[in-house]
Amino acid sequence: MARIPYADPDRPEHREAAAHVRASRKSIGHLHRMLLHAPPIAAGWIDLYDAVRFNSTLSGKLRELAILRIAAINGAPYEWNAHAPIGLAEGITQAQLDAVPEWETASVFDATERAALAYADAMTRHVHVPDDVAAAVRERLPPRELVELTVTIAGYNCVSRVLEALVIRGDDPLPPG
Repeated sequence: MARIPYADPDRPEHREAAAHVRASRKSIGHLHRMLLHAPPIAAGWIDLYDAVRFNSTLSGKLRELAILRIAAINGAPYEWNAHAPIGLAEGITQAQLDAVPEWETASVFDATERAALAYADAMTRHVHVPDDVAAAVRERLPPRELVELTVTIAGYNCVSRVLEALVIRGDDPLPPG
């Protein structure tokens, strides 16, 4: 169960941000219900993650591999469960999905995917990316996609930290609203 109750989207102080979330996501799930406690953050969160997910030139497959790797490293089941089906829809194979936790020893990833996964590992585990890891991903992605990958990794590390700090779980009962 979450550390604090989920916000009620029908409260007057939450309505505007809740409408913003609904306009993007069609419904208000657990994470966004929690973020509604801070309406400006909930609205800004939607804007940032809409840009990352829907307005990026980075392939959806690479984006989702990075997100899933972050979820695996950070032990974030909500993030994993939310993004595994998205990843499959974006072209990740079931074999790749199964291999994400131990990707270094798996033979199911190409050179670009391996470079992106190594980059996600470095950013998630150490913050400072070694030059060889940065060079490998830079050789495979144009500057815009490298920036998009970097922001995706940074952003979804934020997501997992919010989820885990507040113990947000997808099976928590949500009050009406």
